[in-house]
Amino acid sequence: MSTFIIEGGHRLHGEIEPQGAKNETLQILCATLLTADDVTVRNVPDILDVNKLIELLKSLGVKVTPGDSGVYTFNASVVDTEYVHSREFLTQSAALRGSVMVVGPLLARFGKAGMPKPGGDKIGRRRMDTHFSGFEKLGAIFTFDISTSVYSVAADRLKGAYIHLDEASVTGTANIIMAAVLAEGRTTIYNAACEPYIQQLCRMLVRMGARIEGIASNLLHIDGVEELTGCDHRILPDMIETGSFIGMAAMTGSELTIKNVSWDNLGIIPDSFRRLGIKVERRGDDIHIPSQDSYQIESYIDGSIMTIADAIWPGLTPDLLSVFLVTATQARGSVLIHQKMFESRLFFVDKLIDMGAQIILCDPHRATVIGLDRKIKLRATNMSSPDIRAGVALLIAAMSAEGTSIINNIDQIDRGYQQIEQRLNALGARIERVK
Repeated sequence: MSTFIIEGGHRLHGEIEPQGAKNETLQILCATLLTADDVTVRNVPDILDVNKLIELLKSLGVKVTPGDSGVYTFNASVVDTEYVHSREFLTQSAALRGSVMVVGPLLARFGKAGMPKPGGDKIGRRRMDTHFSGFEKLGAIFTFDISTSVYSVAADRLKGAYIHLDEASVTGTANIIMAAVLAEGRTTIYNAACEPYIQQLCRMLVRMGARIEGIASNLLHIDGVEELTGCDHRILPDMIETGSFIGMAAMTGSELTIKNVSWDNLGIIPDSFRRLGIKVERRGDDIHIPSQDSYQIESYIDGSIMTIADAIWPGLTPDLLSVFLVTATQARGSVLIHQKMFESRLFFVDKLIDMGAQIILCDPHRATVIGLDRKIKLRATNMSSPDIRAGVALLIAAMSAEGTSIINNIDQIDRGYQQIEQRLNALGARIERVK
């Protein structure tokens, strides 16, 4: 386990570029299992979750060749399908939630796949039903071993079907898409997730020879093909990192330029920060955040307290609500943060309350933040990171606080943020990593 020691109260200044998108990368790397040809992936982030998935693919027999920084070539011409039944595979995949997305490609190409109950963030119940219900509609036989908590699916050949998802699950949509591209006939997926990362996956698969209509919508039509070929793909910048840097600049009163953010793929994120009173200036494909002594939360037209809530794309991503919550603690005004999708993601607010933030946790999904308007600074404390996004929210709080804070269990932050302390220290932060 590693720990961050953060000396708060330092303003940042300069330029920073977001890493490659974690959530897209996990989908794209799993998709390399769909072909025997080389697939080159660029802008791959050097983070814990991605590195674990690369090791898992290697263990399956995939040849992984590193190139320049952030570039990898994958060749899955030889895949050990029996490895999925080994104790080693169960241990590897149980430690990484994104490993569930190897199931669709393995099932489509080799006719069978299995995995244990996946790990990842401890943010409440995150069910797998959407994934396996979709596979069953494509003709797979599903089994679940209660004694080992292992899911298995098998099919001689998947067949296209009409699938109306009961939830617009991003990983569920990605998994079913990857299974359907090699299925016989046409598959229709309604209520599909349509985040930019799903769009990226679809466009990559089309370059590999897949036939997909309706990209960027929630209604997809997929005509199965016999095989896919290799391709070259570049990962988008991580919108969650971009949002984290916006909140960080506001909380520390910093002037910051975030470079090459792929603005057109940020959706509602910039405007949502503007609702907190933060100046977000677009400069080409960069974002400039000027230094602000204060920022005021908007109210609704009738004067009632504004709500910031997560929603399926093109709504606000749930991965940024922790950042919005901590950023609001030093704003002028009040806001209700409504986390609809996960019932445990707001349980880190007690640590912010210990730091002096005025937050009322209404229930597992809602918290009211009463901004301090910088009149009372947060105070340093010792805390532990419960998940990736809460971890970076606590880091932002510590950077703005008076005194020196300690954050334990920063492996959670490393799962989603690449060399974060080195990059922030280059801008003026004071963060020390202690192992």
